[in-house]
Amino acid sequence: MDDAITDSNAPPTDGMGQPTAKPPVGEADVAAGLAEVRAAVAQAAEDSDRDPAEVQLVAVSKTVPAEGIVPALEAGQRVFGENYVQESSAKWPDLRSRYPDVELHLVGPLQSNKAREAVALFDVIHSLDRLSLAAALAKEIQRAGRAPKLLIQVNTGAEPQKGGVLPDQLAALLAACRDTHGLAIQGLMCIPPAEDPPSAHFALLARLAEEHDLSILSMGMSADFPAAIQQGATHVRVGTAIFGARTRKA
Repeated sequence: MDDAITDSNAPPTDGMGQPTAKPPVGEADVAAGLAEVRAAVAQAAEDSDRDPAEVQLVAVSKTVPAEGIVPALEAGQRVFGENYVQESSAKWPDLRSRYPDVELHLVGPLQSNKAREAVALFDVIHSLDRLSLAAALAKEIQRAGRAPKLLIQVNTGAEPQKGGVLPDQLAALLAACRDTHGLAIQGLMCIPPAEDPPSAHFALLARLAEEHDLSILSMGMSADFPAAIQQGATHVRVGTAIFGARTRKA
């Protein structure tokens, strides 16, 4: 997706240079996919003169049933991402009883009325993007005495259908989160427009994080995580390359 990505860093391709098709969820070799992604993350970090230990792989297990996640757990993966509170509440409590050291990240959009469940279940929330959600999270954090790490999602492409605060409104949202609601914000997240080369969006997010002294940069997914690592990602969110292709929701 980006001219700056070398062939050694790019996702696997066929003879025509197109990404190889992934089998559907439930048919993928999860352990093999996880090993390939770990190796690619490490290689991308080394190629960017970074320590691979600086980049945390978030294995995105949305729509994957509990039994499909177990191979990744057995292979030692402990950081997972989910998109939906209800789905996560159904499958993760039992998995966590067996693997209590799991760290669970909410990487999808969060409705304010799901804040209580999200605070109870997740260790990191990547998608804070509005004052009403900040108020709901602050209320539940105070009530539960449990404080997940919070990241603000930035809509770097100003896409109307996508969540996230616009870059020029980030400072105001950060100030309100901290000063009005007493929230500790620790990083930023973005999802670049599918049709754009991603590096410019990753560079923008990195600049914003530096301006606001935020240490976590959640950016990069299966198709573009090498470019994100090159621009300073601390967390990459990879699902399809590990668990297989999802069926699109109607």
